[in-house]
Amino acid sequence: QVQLVASGGGSVQAGGSLKLTCVASADTGAYCMAWFRQAPEKKREGVAVIDSAGNTLYADSVKGRFTISKDNATNILYLQLNSLKPEDTAMYYCAAERSLTYAGCSPMSIWGKGTPVTISS
Repeated sequence: QVQLVASGGGSVQAGGSLKLTCVASADTGAYCMAWFRQAPEKKREGVAVIDSAGNTLYADSVKGRFTISKDNATNILYLQLNSLKPEDTAMYYCAAERSLTYAGCSPMSIWGKGTPVTISS
């Protein structure tokens, strides 16, 4: 079973940037991987997903500001967060599901512990 460890969260001012990292314990070449976030008293929401072929999808709220990428050689998933806004404040989680197609990406069964992101205005 793949295990995920996320890091890279922090506190920055609005307009700033962060880069989140999610290290997988095994080969994730055949996995969809994604970032989710959950703000206080709000439901968890999907932020970005990348499939095994490298295709990506983003939530409308982060399009053009966030970039998901994956290094298959090191099994590390990244999320570059730019032009951050206070509403991006949340706990960010990485997740994975073994699937070669988008159809099999949901629901995701493997989750890492979150890394907190706090954006001040």
